[in-house]
Amino acid sequence: MALTIRESIYRLYHDFLETAEQKRSWSVFNDIPWEKLDASRAAEGDARCAEIYCAEELYVPDYSSNALELTRSVLGMAFFQARWAFEESRHGLVFREYLIRSGLRTETEVEDLERGVIANVWKLPFETQRRMTCYGAIQESVTYLAYKARKELARAAGDSVLEAIYHCVARDEAAHGGFYRAITGLELAEDRAGTISDLAHVLRNFKMPGDGLIPFYRQRVQESGAGISSLTFIKRVLWPLLDTLEITHAEFTAAAAV
Repeated sequence: MALTIRESIYRLYHDFLETAEQKRSWSVFNDIPWEKLDASRAAEGDARCAEIYCAEELYVPDYSSNALELTRSVLGMAFFQARWAFEESRHGLVFREYLIRSGLRTETEVEDLERGVIANVWKLPFETQRRMTCYGAIQESVTYLAYKARKELARAAGDSVLEAIYHCVARDEAAHGGFYRAITGLELAEDRAGTISDLAHVLRNFKMPGDGLIPFYRQRVQESGAGISSLTFIKRVLWPLLDTLEITHAEFTAAAAV
C-alpha cells in the first residue's frame, strides 16, 4: 500500500532525527576549541558577520510559534520544526559566545543588540505550509553557502575557532535544506503544477528573515560579507534546487511568467 504524504513526511523526519542524533550532534561548549581563541587576532569583520547571524537567530521564538501553528496537524513537520528550533537556537548561542569570548563585543553590547532585534516581530512571509516549505528549501541553502564561505575564509586565516563554528552551523543548515527539499519533492508528486507555481511565487518574493526587521540589514550584510551574491544565488541555489527536484527550466520559466 502506498504511503500517504503525512506518513512519508513522518518517515523523513524519523530519518532526519536519527542522523542528527547519531552523526550531527554537537556542543557549543565542548566541540568548539575555545581554548585556541586568540583575542588579539579577532577581527571586526568577523564580529560583524557573527553579529548579523546571531541577530537573525533571535527570531527563533517567532519562527517556531508561527511554524508550529502552521504545521501542527502534520506530525512529522511539527516535530521537525521543534528540532529545527533547537538547532537554530544553538547557532545563535555559538555566535553570541564568539562575540563575547573574542572581546569583540561586550555583554552589554550584545544585550543591546538583542533588545533592538526582538523589539520587532517576525511573521510568516507566506500563508501556506507548501509555500513555507519552498521558502525553507531556498533560505537554508542560502544560509549554508554563506556559512561555508566563512568557514573557508577562517581556514585560510588559520582561525580554528571560527572554522569549527562555521563547520557545525553549515552542516546543520545543509541538513535542514535537505529536509525541506525532500518535502517539496513529496508535494511535487501530489500536485506538480501547484507546487512549481508556489516555488516560483516564493522566489519572486524571497528575502532573508532579517530583511526589513533588523536595522540596516542589507547594508550590514553587504558591508560585512555575510551574504551571497545574486550570481551565486542563481548558480548554486536556484539551478541546483530545480535539478534536485527534477523541474525543467521550461516548467519553471512558464510558472514564473504567470
